[in-house]
Amino acid sequence: MSHSLVTMSYIVATILFILSLSGLSNQETARKGNYYGMLGMAIAIGATALSASVSSYVILMIALLIGGFIGTKLALKVEMTQMPELVAIMHSLVGMAAVLVGYANFMDEGSLSGVEKTIHEVEIYIGILIGAVTFAGSVIAFGKLSERISGKPLLLPNRHFLNLGLLISAILLGSWFLSSAEMGGGTLPLLLMTIVALAFGVHMVMAIGGADMPVVVSMLNSYSGWAAAATGFMLSNDLLIVTGALVGSSGAILSYIMCRAMNRHFLSVIAGGFGTASGGEAAEIVGEVQPIGAEETAQLLLTAKSIMIIPGYGMAVAQAQHTVYEMTKLLRGKGKKVGFAIHPVAGRMPGHMNVLLAEAKVPYDIVYEMDEINDDWSNVDVSIVIGANDIVNPSALTDPNSPIAGMPVIECWKGETTIVMKRSMASGYAGVGNPLFVQENTRMLFGDANAMLQAVLKALNA
Repeated sequence: MSHSLVTMSYIVATILFILSLSGLSNQETARKGNYYGMLGMAIAIGATALSASVSSYVILMIALLIGGFIGTKLALKVEMTQMPELVAIMHSLVGMAAVLVGYANFMDEGSLSGVEKTIHEVEIYIGILIGAVTFAGSVIAFGKLSERISGKPLLLPNRHFLNLGLLISAILLGSWFLSSAEMGGGTLPLLLMTIVALAFGVHMVMAIGGADMPVVVSMLNSYSGWAAAATGFMLSNDLLIVTGALVGSSGAILSYIMCRAMNRHFLSVIAGGFGTASGGEAAEIVGEVQPIGAEETAQLLLTAKSIMIIPGYGMAVAQAQHTVYEMTKLLRGKGKKVGFAIHPVAGRMPGHMNVLLAEAKVPYDIVYEMDEINDDWSNVDVSIVIGANDIVNPSALTDPNSPIAGMPVIECWKGETTIVMKRSMASGYAGVGNPLFVQENTRMLFGDANAMLQAVLKALNA
């Protein structure tokens, strides 16, 4: 394929990627956005494979078959509850690719000289730096999201000075690398920088608490985009540069949206997540819970006119979204007004609950964002909290010493009755107690979310 056709294909792929991002910004067009992205990637891979830059089609085909097989296997095997950790581990692959491409470019000096050679070496250094941070941080995020690593923040003494020291080390090593590369060296400072970047990525994410993981996922998404863009500069590939910039900028914007939804500053998330020490001791949760059974829950739902469902990670774990939809159809068939209230950081990644509800075919027009529903709780007769904790915690608004103080939450306790579905009284991912559980208008429905909802559905049909 000629250079002009490759360039044209890359332009078409870029347009499709932009349309994909535009489509994914809205629930009704998300499916179409996915198709645009898939088509754009197919065109990009095809154009690259047929370009003059490919010297061995055998190696390329082997790589494509191995990658395609692994990707297909994972797509068929992974469950929706595992999507956050899958996204995290995919980000790590992008980071690792940037590191490997960087070292390959460094070992293949080519014919560059003077300023061009210096610029190329800067591209290599920055690409490996961002890639190593992304790889290490994403692996730790995968461990936390899959609960292989504790969600509690690891707060080392003088951790801020440690981060500052690692940053200064990376800058000094960069200067050493550039001066050594001019004389045909630079391997040692590049290796040392890679170790420093890996250590920084590990420490950065280890210091972030569990409740901040949605921000971490979007942040790593942004990092992976910049790593891809850096790879594009190293390979002189315009499509990688543009695509990486799109992913990097959209991930950064998403991180900002997540932080705003949690009343957090981005730098404070990086410095250490929820669960770090506050100005005093958090208030003790005092009171007794009032348990409720499936049949009583069904009776409350049958007498209610307006019902709001608040899904959380517990719904994902129990795979209860399909049962929730069956119950929603039944209640709407009986003339009840049923809606879903979604917190921006519910679950383990941005949009986690929206994806699960879309999978269960819940209508988009009854799914509301937190800001759309928080002023309307006085009109809600019964709210059902399914496996959520931190996003419905009143202490975020009432206790200035709480680790989640200031975080906007879904104020379901302002409704007439709140039914909270949980396996036990354990605290949520942020490790914070919840006074909602002991309020007078709260009832606790204990057990597996899917099993209990099926029991409620059976009682409703009786």
